[in-house]
Amino acid sequence: MKNAEIAAAFDELGTLYELDGAVVYRVLAYRNAAKAIRDSGVSVAELARQGRAESLPGIGKTIAEKIDALLAEGEIPAAGKLKARIPVGLVEVTRIPGLGPKRARQLHDELGVDSIESLRAAAEGQQIRTVAGFGARAEEKILAALAAGADGSERERVLLSVAREVGGELVEGLRASGLAERVELAGSARRWTDTCKDLDVVVAVRAAAGGVPGAEGDATDAGREPGGDGEAADADGAPAGGQEPAAPRADPAAVAALIDAFAALPAVDDVTTRGEAGAKATTHQGLAVDLRVVAADCFGNLLQHFTGSGRHNEALRTAAVRRGLHVSEYGILDDATGETVRCADEAAVYARLGMAYVESELREDRGELEAAREGTLPELVTVADIRGDLHCHTTASDGHDTVLEMARAAQARGYEYLAITDHSASHGFGNHVDADELLRQIERVARANEKLDGFTVLSGSEVNILPDGSLDYSDELLDQLDWVIASAHTSFGMSEDEMTRRIVTAIEHPAVRAIGHPTGRMLGRREPYAVDMDRVIEAAARTGTFLEINANPNRRDLDDVYAREAARAGVKLVIDSDAHRAERLGVIEYGVATARRAWLTAGDVANTRAWTELARGD
Repeated sequence: MKNAEIAAAFDELGTLYELDGAVVYRVLAYRNAAKAIRDSGVSVAELARQGRAESLPGIGKTIAEKIDALLAEGEIPAAGKLKARIPVGLVEVTRIPGLGPKRARQLHDELGVDSIESLRAAAEGQQIRTVAGFGARAEEKILAALAAGADGSERERVLLSVAREVGGELVEGLRASGLAERVELAGSARRWTDTCKDLDVVVAVRAAAGGVPGAEGDATDAGREPGGDGEAADADGAPAGGQEPAAPRADPAAVAALIDAFAALPAVDDVTTRGEAGAKATTHQGLAVDLRVVAADCFGNLLQHFTGSGRHNEALRTAAVRRGLHVSEYGILDDATGETVRCADEAAVYARLGMAYVESELREDRGELEAAREGTLPELVTVADIRGDLHCHTTASDGHDTVLEMARAAQARGYEYLAITDHSASHGFGNHVDADELLRQIERVARANEKLDGFTVLSGSEVNILPDGSLDYSDELLDQLDWVIASAHTSFGMSEDEMTRRIVTAIEHPAVRAIGHPTGRMLGRREPYAVDMDRVIEAAARTGTFLEINANPNRRDLDDVYAREAARAGVKLVIDSDAHRAERLGVIEYGVATARRAWLTAGDVANTRAWTELARGD
């Protein structure tokens, strides 16, 4: 049994217990177990057979016994008992965006909803809006999710952070094998998209003796546009114009040895296809992997092709055909001369097509090819440009480290400043900071500054925006802070007009310097709340308020589309980690990746500046 299947069983058990009204610690135990199992880079079934399941974080004796039972019987006995009294279809209902076990149970108790079909019927009959806490807007969202194809099945895509961790293990393992000349992660993971469906790994090995051209295509080529994360290929799969450069043949022995090394990597569960051009596999986390191998002299062609996106590649090929060139993963064929140019690196691919190099994050067919031809591509912001983090949490609210521990970790990253922004009193999740505690927090920040040289800790707060747009601290208290970031943490079901007024009112508050995670989305878990971002961006531009790109891989909010719109409107963005423990400061790279996908430069990002500049409002 694969890790993904075992994890799904524990996720289901947690959901069943929550539907049954179990205490929260029991539900969380099974959720945490599912995550540990899913994220494990080795076979949990094999660990269990060795009696070592308890070596995984969050797996104790009771859960280990349940793993053993699942492997032996195909089901966790406790789940079977719960299913006897809880409709199985209700579990599927919990997976519809906007719902969850508690709300699904409420619909079951009040409307008899016990399946996707009965949920649809209740929504179409306008019954859901009659249930307390739902309303017409929630009903519309459910109908929209169902119309978009939501069916309660398990989600297939994974967060980029998960995909890049697994992909990184594969890449480093192949590099360490000594069998490859070059190895790179490609596809959507290299473009730093929010989520990934699969992984592409591109490898260069030595060419066959004599470098004799030959067709390298095999089963690994079929049915998808490489680099497009499963996007549809052209009708015939060939470059525009119908011609394709011949492939330089990689040494078959080198390819076979590399695939053997790939299959032996700890992260790989099963190799399903082998061929002269590579292999297909699945990892223990359930991610599909497409391994592509090519002779080193066209590694740049292959990497460009498999990085994608499909739309970028299609536009690239179409533009090339107008110049009498035909582009594929094996080279660039010139109609006029019959010559095939093979490129060892990607920059040479774009140069042959008369373009500047296009950074992988920009390859979405959003004008990057025109800019590459005209020499107007931006110099994108980098992690090294970030001089401070303006959103983090400590033990005063729901963080895990103290002010001084967070500050020292930030200083070790090379930052010049860190804002401590624990949750205000009404953020809705407990562990909040009331007014008196905030005054004590200001004192703790002052003491931390006394212990640090060349570094500034800022006293701040992530203040909840109340439904009417007001803040839950007095203006007098807010005036004592160095930094205020305001966020909506409650009342997500408001209408678009109400939510927009709420956010704009907060933007207009003189103490508010930035709006945190402005759309409230949680990738794969919660859709953005209804808000008119055009009006929010206009208000931020008018008042000089910053909008945040929250780097938490579960959020990445603002997304790249809105972040680009904001920058075009003259709004400055801040990229923050929202770290709740010191080691999470490093997730800033995901926020920077979002900014790069939004075409942002260092000048578009406020916290690439010194604190002295920000403090005076520059």
